[in-house]
Amino acid sequence: MKQIPYSVLDLAGVIQGNTIADTFRNSVALAKHTEQLGYKRYWLAEHHNMPAVASSATAVLIGHIAGQTQSMRIGSGGIMLPNHTPLIIAEQFGTLATLYPDRIDLGVGRAPGTDQATALEIRGERFHAQHNFPKDVLKLQYFLGDDNYEGRVRAIPGEGTNVPIWILGSSTESAHLAASYGLPYAFASHFAPTYFLEAIDIYRRNFRPSAALKEPYVLACVNVVTADTDQEAERLATSLKRLFLGIVSNKRMLLQPPIDSMEGEWTDMEEAAVEQMLTYAFIGGKEWLKASLHTFIDKTKIDEIMITSHIYEHADRLKSYTIAADVLRKL
Repeated sequence: MKQIPYSVLDLAGVIQGNTIADTFRNSVALAKHTEQLGYKRYWLAEHHNMPAVASSATAVLIGHIAGQTQSMRIGSGGIMLPNHTPLIIAEQFGTLATLYPDRIDLGVGRAPGTDQATALEIRGERFHAQHNFPKDVLKLQYFLGDDNYEGRVRAIPGEGTNVPIWILGSSTESAHLAASYGLPYAFASHFAPTYFLEAIDIYRRNFRPSAALKEPYVLACVNVVTADTDQEAERLATSLKRLFLGIVSNKRMLLQPPIDSMEGEWTDMEEAAVEQMLTYAFIGGKEWLKASLHTFIDKTKIDEIMITSHIYEHADRLKSYTIAADVLRKL
């Protein structure tokens, strides 16, 4: 099995007892740390009206992280395209690509990244308009490409930058689109594992080569919590499980400190729902992580793995990414 690239997804999570300014400082520190460890990309995701997630102004934060790093690719995982017009996103990412040449990725998704009330505030009168994600992706390619210099509407900056576009997905619908457009496909298996295997199979079987990509390329995002021992990793992972419990129970909280056990924290139904969402969560010490990631990569034949780690203490989070990088380098 060949070594594959490994990358980072950062939701700019807000930790209980910390400020959003602390979150941004920690993101910069994590980006610098993972860049030194050989991580290929550092992506941030657009979410709104979520107290535990501070990456709502995604393009702004991408620019901040890019300015604090040297070579790592920085991008979106992703921009929720129905919230924006393709022209605005082309201008934003064209600006980023001009400031940081050959370092910017543009991952796009069709979900709102929030609740319906907030989506209404974001979109205003456009809320009830028909959104056409496939056409908007084509518009993005056009605005960022080389063929619009005489267009009536132009993305300046943007045109000619050819920022790489990725299709993000958590269902089979996105797999068909990524395949038909010949674009790389990033799947959100870190929280939506149900259709992962089916979706990447559809993508590969239906892939059509394009100017952007000659062969299918699958990136899978997974949760990783690792430490010196299996027991310590399990303890640290209670913060992640409590975060997902808040989603399941609709009682969302900032990332909480770890606890010794989840016993008594959830009902049987809540536990089952959280564990299902964490199907692709890799929690354990170094040797366990090595064996489990090897099995996962060998089974899925993914081309790249992206890691997200919801860990309460910043030092523990840095250590988890260090151990994960050491494991992945040696697979």
